[in-house]
Amino acid sequence: MSTTMVRKEDVQRKWYVLDAAGKPMGKTAALAADLLRGKRKVDYTPHVDCGDFVIIVNCKDAVLTGKKLEQKYYRTHSGYAGGLKETRYDRLMATRPTLAMTLAVRGMLAKNPTQKWQLRRLKVYAGPEHKHAAQQPQAWEE
Repeated sequence: MSTTMVRKEDVQRKWYVLDAAGKPMGKTAALAADLLRGKRKVDYTPHVDCGDFVIIVNCKDAVLTGKKLEQKYYRTHSGYAGGLKETRYDRLMATRPTLAMTLAVRGMLAKNPTQKWQLRRLKVYAGPEHKHAAQQPQAWEE
C-alpha cells in the first residue's frame, strides 16, 4: 500500500465563508484552523501547506461562553519595565472583534513556519460583508 504525498504545486485551494454569528468563538476558530491547515481534505499532508482560504464574517456577534468576557485578558508587553498592557475581552470584543477571532485561530494552528503561511489565507470581518466575492467562496455547512 502506497502513501500519497501531495506536492506544493498540486494543491487545489478553495474559498470558504464561515458565519460566526451566535456561535462560540472557539468552535468557529477550531473549524477555521482545520480548514486553513487542510485537515479536512482527503489528500492532507502534514509537511505541505495544503489548506484553503477562509473568510470569517460577523465576528462582532461571536459568543464567548462562561465568564470569559469578564475574566479573560488580552495581554501585550512592550519589552520595557512596566510595559504590560491588559485588555479585558468584553472591551476587546466591543472595539476589535477581528483581532480576538484572529488570535483564537492563531492559537489553534501548528507552532511552526507553516503558521505564517496559513494565517495569510485567513480573512476576518466584523460585519456580514466581505470583499472576496470575485473568488466565489462557498458557505461552509456542518
